[in-house]
Amino acid sequence: MGIELALAGASLVGGIYSADQQRKAGNRAADAQTAAAQAGIDEQRRQFDALQKLLAPYVDAGTGALGGQMDLLGRNGNDAQAAAIKALQESPQFTALTQQGEEAILQNASATGGLRGGNTQAALAQYRPAVLAQLIEQQYGRLGSIAEMGGNAAAGVGNAGQRTGSAVSALLAEQGAARAGAALSAGAANKGYVNAISGALGGYSGLGGFSRAGGPGGIDPTPYMVAGGF
Repeated sequence: MGIELALAGASLVGGIYSADQQRKAGNRAADAQTAAAQAGIDEQRRQFDALQKLLAPYVDAGTGALGGQMDLLGRNGNDAQAAAIKALQESPQFTALTQQGEEAILQNASATGGLRGGNTQAALAQYRPAVLAQLIEQQYGRLGSIAEMGGNAAAGVGNAGQRTGSAVSALLAEQGAARAGAALSAGAANKGYVNAISGALGGYSGLGGFSRAGGPGGIDPTPYMVAGGF
């Protein structure tokens, strides 16, 4: 019986060792794949945060410019429109343009002898409103360019967010697959434990171990099952 028991024991130990190594290898592979996927997720998010921070000034400028356009159009109320126009009237640009233009009108009138004529007075009266209207139109166009730039920046952030979301979803799927693989590997290892015990007992019986020990009750398989984790 000693030979049969030794052979059965060797078969049992080898089977359990093999199953245990399979389980550990599966866990190591799953851990490595999960860690790699998490590193990819962290990098994707870091890159998106960096891009968002980089484009934030353009998005903010575009938002402010759009608000400025709405002010000039009166879409934000009469008070906001009046304040926007007043800001243009009090700007250094308006002051310089009107001063230079009025001086040019007066110089021309003086040179032609019409300094006190009605045409000169009419020209002076019309000049400031004309300059203001031109400045309002220019300001609206400039704000439009900034608003468009901000819109493009916001769209860039949105596209980057979609790409990041897709990449993170794929990496999360990889993590799920890794965990599922580990679970399958553990299941296969558990099956290996059972097969090892069954094979050892079957081999022992096939070699006549049970009959020599006085029947099936001659050997207790419990220690082997405990060794296999059952």
